[in-house]
Amino acid sequence: MKILEKYGIVMKNESLYKIALTHSSYSNEHESENYERLEFLGDAVLQLIISDYYYNNSDYLEGDMSKKRASFVCEAALATYSKDLGLDQLIRVGKGQSDNVNDTIVADVFESFLGAIYLDQGFNVAKSFIDQFVIPYIENEQHFFGDYKSLLQEMVQTDKKSLEYILLKEEGPAHDKIFTVGVKIDDMIYGTGVGRSKKDAEQKAAYSAYMKRAK
Repeated sequence: MKILEKYGIVMKNESLYKIALTHSSYSNEHESENYERLEFLGDAVLQLIISDYYYNNSDYLEGDMSKKRASFVCEAALATYSKDLGLDQLIRVGKGQSDNVNDTIVADVFESFLGAIYLDQGFNVAKSFIDQFVIPYIENEQHFFGDYKSLLQEMVQTDKKSLEYILLKEEGPAHDKIFTVGVKIDDMIYGTGVGRSKKDAEQKAAYSAYMKRAK
């Protein structure tokens, strides 16, 4: 597998990687294993490696490390890793699922693929793979727009503050509009976002506010 070769990994158990790329819709049709158990394992491995990175490479407090880690293990981040590796092109799905290989599936496969590496090669190789492939996203401070509205809502509820999204600007023709949204916390605008839909703009505004309040 070229993806493994790129990172100096010599595959021992090919069947593990096939399972890691197999969705339940395919396994149901072919009576084979799917990636769900490997996904569970890979999630734990990824959490540990990124936690280890922040512990050894920052002086963040516990809560700050949790927030930072969340940004790089969210669905949007996992789906990006998977696509950048080319895993999304290798997923085996059933006939009924072939037109709906969404980001949730693509994200799950990155975790299952990592789980396969861990079982096939051991923790040190899995860590080396993440160090080479995922840590650069962290060091380059890449932003992944996951569900920051929910994260911000949880943060605001903890502080017992009010939260509101307001449309600041709407421009462009009906078929190609651009929306600018602000998020207000206790009547103060903490962040703004621009997107081609109100939902997208709200997520970006929530991300801006979340990162400011997380500092």
